[in-house]
Amino acid sequence: MTQPLPPPSRGQRFLGYAIALIAGLLTTLTASPFELWWLGPVAVALIYLGIHTLTPGQAALKGWWYGVGLFGTGASWVYVSIHDYGYTGVPLALFLTALFVAAMALFFAVWLWLYCRLCGPRLAALSFAGAWVLGEVLRTYAFTGFPWLLLGSAHVDSPLAAWAPVGGVYLLSLITALSGTLLVELLQRRWLAAAPIALMWLAPLALNVEWTSPAGEPRQVALLQGNLPQEIKWTPEGQRVAANTFSEMTREQDDDIDLIVWPEAALPMFEDEAQPLLERVQANLAPDTALLTGILQRDGDGLFYNAVIGVGDAEGQYRKEHLVPFGEYLPFDNLLRGAIAFFDLPMPAMTPGGARQAPMQAAGLTIGNAICYEIIYADLVAQRARHADVLLTVSNDTWFGASIGPHQHFQMARLRALENGRYVARATSNGVTAIIDPQGRVTAQLPQFETASLSGEVTPMQGLTPFTRSGSWPAWLLAALLMATGLRITRKTT
Repeated sequence: MTQPLPPPSRGQRFLGYAIALIAGLLTTLTASPFELWWLGPVAVALIYLGIHTLTPGQAALKGWWYGVGLFGTGASWVYVSIHDYGYTGVPLALFLTALFVAAMALFFAVWLWLYCRLCGPRLAALSFAGAWVLGEVLRTYAFTGFPWLLLGSAHVDSPLAAWAPVGGVYLLSLITALSGTLLVELLQRRWLAAAPIALMWLAPLALNVEWTSPAGEPRQVALLQGNLPQEIKWTPEGQRVAANTFSEMTREQDDDIDLIVWPEAALPMFEDEAQPLLERVQANLAPDTALLTGILQRDGDGLFYNAVIGVGDAEGQYRKEHLVPFGEYLPFDNLLRGAIAFFDLPMPAMTPGGARQAPMQAAGLTIGNAICYEIIYADLVAQRARHADVLLTVSNDTWFGASIGPHQHFQMARLRALENGRYVARATSNGVTAIIDPQGRVTAQLPQFETASLSGEVTPMQGLTPFTRSGSWPAWLLAALLMATGLRITRKTT
């Protein structure tokens, strides 16, 4: 029988916390723009190593330091949003960013505390990987959710990519975590661990199939990137610049363009205010050309929406369902508004749209929408893809500045295309504007921070990938079953 390892000394624990901090940094390096996806299993291995020698409290602290390393580096763009565009001084911006990082790191502290309370060393390589993914699920949905920097998001270009249309991002996370724990077992000369590692990484060679197929002829699309500075966007000058920029860019498009797309809230005004301009734009469109634009709406009940509407050969509308806290609405509004400039939203608080909105029709395409932040929610996008042959995401990543945030956001959009076997057209205010094919490959892309239009093709696709059909629940169930293998079983003695 293997003797349990002695508890670590104080110095060993502190070294473990420092290693956890580094493991968080390594996880950031797996994501775009670095894309060192192979570091994912290494990061998991560093957290798994020695976890069963710790008390639940010590494990929670190790998890917290990992979260600090991950979000302190991978979500550093939060500082840009708060300081550069939230008009907050450096000391307060640093404090709020640190508070955000510390709070998000608690997710890792919570699930590692629960893991060490519930699970023992029996089949730990399986149970730890399952617990990791259940922790990601918790982070996706608790307190409105923040599924940013999930382990699986890094694998759109890795050998594991073919698993994405089978089980989605959480299956990719599970395979990554399991690879890390089995790597530790392998280094400890448990040679049987090599077989499942080889199976998980070599099986995609047999999974390299086309789950969806073209449902019609390609459509010519033009995605307009206005590059309007965020500092002036919601001013009278910004309204004039936006109206002139997008009107002129639309007039310059060739007559053979089937669909023109403006980004999220392209016109910094409400739809009723923009109607005269939109009517002039429509008058200059070819009869069979559609234009879709992100825009703000207000209704007679005093409610406001972040929406996508159509002009010309287009039908329907879409209202954003999953809103961004502190960006589109303010939690604890009465308490926080007016406290500091960052909490004073430049627009009224938005109202979420319905959960079962019909897809839009434009230029002969059935379009599933995901506005900005929504594209990071795999199951929300899968629900849209079940009833659409093309996916569209309009976004305003200006809030991220020149940080790594837009690259991470774009990488997740690419994974949604791969998961669902659909083209994704992504129109943004200042980048990354691109067209993504059903394999997650970029077929056309604009440079960031330029005023330009991107022309290319999207093809309507038919058929459903296994992930689109079922969503994430099979991966969640598998993760729960793996965690259950390590649960401590208490037997009553007589």
